[in-house]
Amino acid sequence: MPRTPLVLVHGNPESAVIWGPLIDELDRADAVALSPPGFGVPAPRAFDPSMTAYRDWLTSQLELFRAPVDLVGHDWGGIHVAALAMSRPDLIRSWASDALGVFAPDYVWHPRAQVWQQEGPGEASVQELWGGDLQQRLAVTSALGMTGRMAERVAAGMDPEMGRAVLKLLRSARQPAMSEAGQLLPSAAQRPGLALIAVDDFGRASGTLEQHEWAAQRSGAKIARLAGVGHWWPEETPAPVAEALKNFWAELPDPTEAPATGSRG
Repeated sequence: MPRTPLVLVHGNPESAVIWGPLIDELDRADAVALSPPGFGVPAPRAFDPSMTAYRDWLTSQLELFRAPVDLVGHDWGGIHVAALAMSRPDLIRSWASDALGVFAPDYVWHPRAQVWQQEGPGEASVQELWGGDLQQRLAVTSALGMTGRMAERVAAGMDPEMGRAVLKLLRSARQPAMSEAGQLLPSAAQRPGLALIAVDDFGRASGTLEQHEWAAQRSGAKIARLAGVGHWWPEETPAPVAEALKNFWAELPDPTEAPATGSRG
């Protein structure tokens, strides 16, 4: 029986190379790692890096597949995945996200994001973080809590274009945008979902444990509480996440029998 396509979507300030360790753990050399425009790949000239634009971009990518996919997202990729699950469940067999907490009504953006959302200070921050040479960018990734190969890979992919995309994306997500988007979480329940909760994500950039659990309940998602797992798990601790994903997928119905809710285009 053919396997359901596996599609991975990364976040900020990452590129698709972060998925290598997870792909190895899953033994899924066939996995497709999609890079949001501006994050590891150039953005089309007319592309406006907003929450809605990234949701529509992901929709256009999944419409190219012949069958519904298993969709997994990390960080902002997890937000894009959840937005897709709310709007186009027909394109997926299942979805998994580690960023559901941002949709809680009481979610507050982390301090660095709040700076990016301000005109002036945001531009200065982006110039400092994305405008330096490789050694300066390595210092940034280290300050964000990345270590080893993850820090090196992410630093190598950071450039001014990514910084500009970050500003526009975060400004499109100023509250109440996230809480309003969260009102559609019940729509994501049309397909099986998994809330990946990195218990050791001390920065809690994607929300508190309670906010993750609230959003998981609203979206009908199962919860995987991942002890010993931090924010940068795709490189640092992929094994527990891979196990959670495998267990989740093992309980899903045969993909050939998946319901055909909605339209594929």
